Parts: sequence; C-alpha cells; structure tokens
Amino acid sequence: MRGLFVDATPQLKVIFSRVRRDDDPAVAVHVQDHIEPDQLPGLIAGYGYVLVDRTVMPTAVVRRCSDLRHVIFLGTGAASYMHPSELAEAGVTVHTIKGYGDVAVAEHTIALMWAAARGIARMDRAIRTGGWPRTEGREMRGKTIGLIGYGGIGAEVARIARGVGMRVLAWNRTPRAAEGVVFTDLDTLLAESDVVSVHLLLTDETRGFLDQARLARLRPGAILLNTARGALVDEAELIAALRSGRIAHAGLDVFDREPLPAGHPLTALDNVTLSAHSAFRTPEASETLLRRALDIAQVVAQL
Repeated sequence: MRGLFVDATPQLKVIFSRVRRDDDPAVAVHVQDHIEPDQLPGLIAGYGYVLVDRTVMPTAVVRRCSDLRHVIFLGTGAASYMHPSELAEAGVTVHTIKGYGDVAVAEHTIALMWAAARGIARMDRAIRTGGWPRTEGREMRGKTIGLIGYGGIGAEVARIARGVGMRVLAWNRTPRAAEGVVFTDLDTLLAESDVVSVHLLLTDETRGFLDQARLARLRPGAILLNTARGALVDEAELIAALRSGRIAHAGLDVFDREPLPAGHPLTALDNVTLSAHSAFRTPEASETLLRRALDIAQVVAQL
C-alpha cells in the first residue's frame, strides 16, 4: 500500500526526512500550503493511506478517493477537518496521534496566561504606534487556575502552574486523581478560578462546551485560555463577555475559522491575546509527531 504526505510545509518536509528510518515504508511528500477539497481525488489517486496536517477532507470528496483506506491525521483534532465516523462508514479509518506536543502546548498556554495577566500584547501594540501604556498587571502566585480537561497537556499545565505557586483545580469527563490537583465539579471550577484553561478534545459532545450559561458562571474578571479547539467555546458569547469586561482577558491560539479572517471581531478587542494555532509547533514536538505517524504508516502499509 502506497502512502502520501498530502500537505507538508517546507519545515515539516525537512523534519520528516530527518526522522525517517531505512525500514520505514516509502511515503511520497507533497508540499503545498493549501489544498482545496476538489483537488484531493486527483492528488490521492493510487495511494492507500495519507498523512494529513491541516487539509479539510469532506466525506463526499473522500468517497471519490477509491484507493484510500487510511488517514493518519497529524494530531488529535481530526474532527476539525473531517468526520471520522462518516469516513469509517465509507471504509476509511482515521488514525490520530496523542501526546506528541504536551510540553509544547502547555508551555504556550502558560505563556498566554502571563501575556494576558500582564497586558503584554496590549503594551506591545501601543508602543509600536508611539504610545507608552504602563498597564497594571496581575501576579499569578497564589491565584487559582482551573483546567477543563485533564489529559497529558492539562497535567503538564498543572505541573508548571504548581511550580509557580498557583492553586490548581481540574474537571475531567472521567475520574482522575493527581498529586497537588483538586478535582471538582465544573460549576465550582468556573466560579473559583482566576484563570480557566480549556484542554478538551473536540467531539460532537464537546462542541460548544463553554456556552452562554457556562461562560456566565465564570468568576468575574477571569482570564480564559484556549489552546485546544476554537469550536469548544461559543465564540459569539465569548466576544460579548470580553466586550462587557466580565471576562477580563482571553488568550487564544485556536478559532472557529482558521486562518482568522481579516477584520474579525476578536482582532478589534484590546483584551485578547492571539496566536496562530501554533502552540504545538516546536521542533521537538514535530519530530515526535512525524515519527509516530511513520510508526502508524509501518502498520497500515502492510494491510
């Protein structure tokens, strides 16, 4: 079975070559920043499995890819780009990769927390246009951070937060326990946390998880961080809460639409710090990610 890396960036192509071993199956590498869905049938023809970084794969289009049997998605958020259950019904198995970027995403989350707490992006923007705003920030030692979802990334965020003297609350859909972390119900977490950080997988059940009612339960003046998936939070309600000041600041790495369109309401808000879905982008995480993708390819290539 032949394989194709559908949408490698130049940087990922270099890393991919570096982590490949002599006993790995041959995988063709196609470098292209953006692929329209209608291009996929011609591009994928003759390939039984593909590696996909960020290409949208509508079910109707995949049904036209008669040779395709496996999609190896480079990450955990395949549901943002395709419908894995529908593809399974069409005879295509979607494989995801967990745990490759826990440290990278956790460190980015903490970076957004401090940027939000100290108003770094706001000062940077103003200074670049001739201003000199000396904003008053918040110290994080002694504050409470609430983690919605406690997998590998949540655990790493907890480790860092505890190290700087924060109290850590967590809520998870299945029971968990961890030293120094207080697991509680969601309402308590929302009400008591100075910082709330989202670390859920996006599924049909979690889409829109932080809706109007749950956002309203946030402690007034809280900071909200999202390095998971944009669709986990009701974007319109988040914008309303930021405009009213009920949420003091949001640090966001993910959005409903990516890239974020020019003129989007979030870009006009002074109390938002934005990054371009890059929390997991480090050389260390990318090497682990692509090595694990090749490990999956070794299995599926023999099927």
